[in-house]
Amino acid sequence: MFDASFCMECKSIDCLTRCQWIEFESLEEARSEREKLNNRECSRVLSECVTCFACDEYCIYNSHPFDLITELQEKYDSLNINPQVLQNTVMRFKPHPELKLKDLDPLKPVLNKCGLAKINAERMKGKLFDDLQFVRGLSFFCNLVYHHYGRDSVIKERAPIIIENIKKQGIREMICFHDECYGFYASYCPRNSIELPEGFKAIHIYEYLYNYLVEHQNEIRMLNLKMAYQRSCSNRFIPEVDDWVDKICELIGVERVDRKYDRENALCCGGILGVFGKTKLQRETQNKNINDMLDHGAEVCVYNCQMCLESLGSKVSRKGIKNYILSDLCRLALGESLN
Repeated sequence: MFDASFCMECKSIDCLTRCQWIEFESLEEARSEREKLNNRECSRVLSECVTCFACDEYCIYNSHPFDLITELQEKYDSLNINPQVLQNTVMRFKPHPELKLKDLDPLKPVLNKCGLAKINAERMKGKLFDDLQFVRGLSFFCNLVYHHYGRDSVIKERAPIIIENIKKQGIREMICFHDECYGFYASYCPRNSIELPEGFKAIHIYEYLYNYLVEHQNEIRMLNLKMAYQRSCSNRFIPEVDDWVDKICELIGVERVDRKYDRENALCCGGILGVFGKTKLQRETQNKNINDMLDHGAEVCVYNCQMCLESLGSKVSRKGIKNYILSDLCRLALGESLN
């Protein structure tokens, strides 16, 4: 369980000194800024933070420093986001007031297509998904996106609504198509003492894909591709999920190239930097990331987050690297066409 007081009492500065976005002239300066955060004061960290969540993975005590940072970002309104843009974004993903129940078998898992179902519609077809029952829409949208806008209060306000909808629908096992959805149930709710329905289990899409591939291993044709993996920000809350990527790649004949900006050292896609007005930093970040893919011979770039794909995809493809969601590669390995 997350204990905010523990984070504020923590004396470690790994969460700051390992940050790839904020530079400190000395360890003493980092300690000083950390002390400001501990005292709930306005630190420069709050405005320079790009909300990539990496500090949560860097923390050696698992005390979730980003929870403290995002709380203070809201308190001091430090991200300098256009108020109209912020208001529009908050309203865009507001849960529907009424839930239209579906006739689901409670003994079978349910795929959560989330509030981005239309965007991902073409990616949820084929033998991997056709036999799955599903729910979709804002009634089941986790709202973790508001971490990027310094509005944790929106997530906490809507969390009980989403969880109540799961209860009403009678869902026992939910396959989460996105890192954010899985991270909401597996990390955010437990550490914020938000109670999930009794017996409820969240299943990450990668775990589902891996188990499906193992059961249909005789149908797999090896792809023989070199892949750059683009970790999503919310994957930092659930870093153990990254192991599933390696397992899936081994099954389908994909080499995850050992590049600089991957695993714990991953760079975020930079998409949110445009919202912050940091377009120069956005270009620099994306160029570093893409050049790193090229330097290590990546033929494809694979994502879990649709927003990462939208932010980086066109730039990646112009360099001759193809873009896929990981489930796309699984479908190809099973002999399916993506057209």
